[in-house]
Amino acid sequence: MEIVQHILVYITLLISVGYLAYKFVLPKRLFSVGKKSSKACGQDDCGCH
Repeated sequence: MEIVQHILVYITLLISVGYLAYKFVLPKRLFSVGKKSSKACGQDDCGCH
């Protein structure tokens, strides 16, 4: 039973480290597939921002 607990702890550790790497370390460009940033503030670019 102790081996199952160790496996679960290691899986949890890997998931948490992977999440932290995804959130803070890896560049955001890799995950912004298909998203287009628009700097226009309306239908005509009024230049207000």
